[in-house]
Amino acid sequence: MPEATAGVIAIGWWELALATVFVVVSGALSLAMGLGLGKDLVVATIRTYVQLFALGFVLRWVFENQTGPIVLALLLVMVLAAARVVLKRAPSAPRGLFGNAALAMALTGFTVTFAVTALIVRVPVWYQAQYVLPIGGMVIGNSMTGIALAIERLFADLDARSGEMLTLTALGATTWEAAHPSIKTALTAGLVPTINSMAAVGVVFIPGMMTGQILAGADPLEATKYQIVVMLMISAATAIGAIVAVLLMYRHRFTAEGVYLEQGLRGGAS
Repeated sequence: MPEATAGVIAIGWWELALATVFVVVSGALSLAMGLGLGKDLVVATIRTYVQLFALGFVLRWVFENQTGPIVLALLLVMVLAAARVVLKRAPSAPRGLFGNAALAMALTGFTVTFAVTALIVRVPVWYQAQYVLPIGGMVIGNSMTGIALAIERLFADLDARSGEMLTLTALGATTWEAAHPSIKTALTAGLVPTINSMAAVGVVFIPGMMTGQILAGADPLEATKYQIVVMLMISAATAIGAIVAVLLMYRHRFTAEGVYLEQGLRGGAS
């Protein structure tokens, strides 16, 4: 039987292997229904084991040897990886926007993370990895999804309005005036999932941080306070990140003279 460690019932290797049965069942159903997802499930499961165990070992080392530069370096790695994922999820975005995506993620990740740890949680040391890295990970990971949705919708909507864009710019509209409806659509797309999640939290599902703290033996009311902070910081991070990213990127669909670039004229758009 698993033993309790620091308030948490430890999961042994046998129990961990037993949990893999869930994926085996999913794979069997995929095979039976001809979905062709068996290989993807195997790869995803292996990556889950490898990546999370690697993260566990890294965090254990960081907690024991934490310094400001180490914590900042790990946050920067998260930011750069998130920027790459954001652009990968927006195939219609122009090339050469990695710097913009990284800047939007960095402004969001660092600002919101350290605002929460310094002003709300009030950690005794500003780089205390036990708080900074999990909170930073939640900020960057959740805002990444909203930013990716906003960017994808921005360029898709601009393309859908290409005729209107050409007419507006030909009549003297600025790039902001021409793109503004698409910017509004993009920001709405990026923020709606977070708003829906906030509306459903505590009724439809018990969120991750609250679940983890309760499993660790924390008072449910204290866990609730932390979860409220998390939900609010995620909404702020998503809003800030999406706005910064969209404002930095929409201009790349226009020439320096403010002319909208049609699909056949985008060889040097980025």
